[in-house]
Amino acid sequence: MNLKLSFVFTIFFSCVSIAQNGNPNDYLSAQFHKERREALRAKMPQNSVAVFFGNPIRNRANDVDFIYHQDPDFYYLTGYKEPNSVLIVFSNNQTNKGGKSFNELLYVQEKNPRAEQWTGVRLGTEGAIKELGFDTALNGAAFLNSGIDYANFDTVFFKEFEEDTRNSKNEKADLYKLISAFKSQIGYSEKERPQMDSNVQNEMNTKKSVTSKKATLNTKSILTFMASLREKKSKEELVLLTKAVRISAMGQREIMKAMHPGMSETEIQGIHEFVYKKYGSEFEGYPSIVGAGNNGCVLHYIENSKTKVGNELVLMDLGAEYHGYTADVTRTIPANGKFSTEQKLIYDLVYEAQEAGIAVAKVGNSFNAPDVAARKIISAGLVRLGIVKTEQESRKYFPHGTSHHIGLDVHDPGLYTVFEADMVVTVEPGIYIPIGSDCDKKWWGIAVRIEDDILITTNGPVNLSSEAPRKSNEIEALMSEKSVLDTFSVPSLE
Repeated sequence: MNLKLSFVFTIFFSCVSIAQNGNPNDYLSAQFHKERREALRAKMPQNSVAVFFGNPIRNRANDVDFIYHQDPDFYYLTGYKEPNSVLIVFSNNQTNKGGKSFNELLYVQEKNPRAEQWTGVRLGTEGAIKELGFDTALNGAAFLNSGIDYANFDTVFFKEFEEDTRNSKNEKADLYKLISAFKSQIGYSEKERPQMDSNVQNEMNTKKSVTSKKATLNTKSILTFMASLREKKSKEELVLLTKAVRISAMGQREIMKAMHPGMSETEIQGIHEFVYKKYGSEFEGYPSIVGAGNNGCVLHYIENSKTKVGNELVLMDLGAEYHGYTADVTRTIPANGKFSTEQKLIYDLVYEAQEAGIAVAKVGNSFNAPDVAARKIISAGLVRLGIVKTEQESRKYFPHGTSHHIGLDVHDPGLYTVFEADMVVTVEPGIYIPIGSDCDKKWWGIAVRIEDDILITTNGPVNLSSEAPRKSNEIEALMSEKSVLDTFSVPSLE
């Protein structure tokens, strides 16, 4: 382990703790979220206001909802993890009727013992003040008639509505009602959003009417503000993100030892996710991708339905989410423990490309630098192997970009200009040769992606997921080791 990575892991181990009640005690601090609101306020022009809504509750089927997941921007700024919530950030201090000064308001779900019996304890206004560090927290119902005259502000920032909320009969201040009230308060009209030229639409975004006066409603700049804040990670964030990455790497290690040709794709997925849970990961950061053979050629393959992986390569793109922060780690391994000649040629080519991409993930370089470096090697290699005739043809076998930010989102927002210290990005070149491709059949069904999570530092790139082997010979060596799952079996149901 290199010294840079050792330093990051030392931070990680020193900051993880468990509360006396048995629950994790290593969440982001209230001070972190407060500082993020202050950083946002510093980017806002004078006499402006930014309004954020929590994520909607999403229905799975009938009376069953998906597990709730907060909007990442909302969580980043508040630490609040419940639905039916609103955050208002003012650029300048405001004064309430009692003469008290404030510059932010948090609206939360009202305490409700009957509802809490079914869906869990709510933080409420007192909890939001005590646990999240807000000076002022109000029940959501207060937002319905907030008395805020948005026409008095030069600019009202908010993200455009996605129209994916449901009107609940059981909540008097659900997200549907909160958004509807806000639209009414700002004079927002759906008729002002026809499909039209983007330049015209952008112009309209700055000239919507607010009540009887004129104000600027801006749905674009808030995206830039948040991207510029979230693309660089604080020390607190790096602790959580590093843990998520290391958990994901451990999942890859364990499946390398446990893998055999008789496994199904979903069983492989289950082993990864079991390891995540053993380390305290609450969720997967995105739907797990386990594609054997030709299935690996589908970039976001999530069916994971193949019953036996046989002797094929298995592409495994999975990421643990820990306290909101998600990793994104991919390994491709031979199900039988040994790369065939063709598999190894493609695999080693992708590895070489990834090494080149990681090497240029340095402060000051263009965000596109890893893609340029990796694509150059893959293009030349595919020509050399006779899979394509010209380098220009190679894009059909390497159709995606090479890097993106990770954080609270697996594809975290960022400005995507140049690398700066404390960014964490992926480097993930790949080659995918579907059955029926215009090349020798011996290559058909081979899909390889190698993806690692790279911390950008002033001393060069640090591979946070290096504990999962990448070199083909190291993968084969680990796959020859015994697994704790070798003797695990369940009774037959037949």
